[in-house]
Parts: sequence; C-alpha cells; structure tokens
Amino acid sequence: MNDIIQYKSYYASVHFSADDEVFHGKILGINDLVNFEGTSVKELKAAFEEAVEDYIDTCSTIGKSPDKTYKGTFNVRVPSVLHKEASIFAAINNITLNEFVKMAMHFALQRKEQVIKRSAEGDKEIIEMV
Repeated sequence: MNDIIQYKSYYASVHFSADDEVFHGKILGINDLVNFEGTSVKELKAAFEEAVEDYIDTCSTIGKSPDKTYKGTFNVRVPSVLHKEASIFAAINNITLNEFVKMAMHFALQRKEQVIKRSAEGDKEIIEMV
C-alpha cells in the first residue's frame, strides 16, 4: 500500500487511526505543519485538496512561498563498507564522493520503478540494478 497521495504538485503522507476511526494526513515538502483528516478515503482526499488550496491562499496573502526550500545538503548514514567502496569508486573515476552520490541519486530517480519493488503485502524492497 502506498501511503502517499498527490494533489497538484503537493504530496501528503496518510495514515489510519483505528482508535479514532479516522484517516489523517500531513502535507509534505512545505515549511509549515498542515494536517487534514476524514472518515473515508473520499473525505480524506477532499480535505487534502482543501488544505492545499487553503495553504496556497494563506501563503499568497502573507507573501510567503508555499514550497519548502531545500539547501541541497544533507547527511547520509551508510554502512562503513559501502562508504569505503563508494570512496574508492569515486577516486578511481576521478570524481568526488559528492559527485558520485549525486550521480547515483540521479540514476536511481530516473529508474524509480526498477529500483523499488513492492511485494504483494506492500513491503518495499530495494532491488539491485543489473
């Protein structure tokens, strides 16, 4: 099961609370916290769309960009063996480790369906590229 929905260029993570018997979600990729909920999938989607429209309108009113600004830097934790292999690969190919990671991310994002496969139970599994 994919717990992500999209409206326009906005995405949200969604979950179900069995205790409250309600679906709830959070808009992703923005600087603020915007939540929404519904008692059915139809209500949830409508609440998401309303939340996006309201957020865009509010940002416009106060003169703020609705989209999160990404700096382009982040820390990645990987096993030491993988770190070593990537560093050696980069050195052999006369590129920086940073350039290698950027290339690997670009490569994977261009082949999303090949990189992530889902089992029948909805579990994600990263597969090796051939």
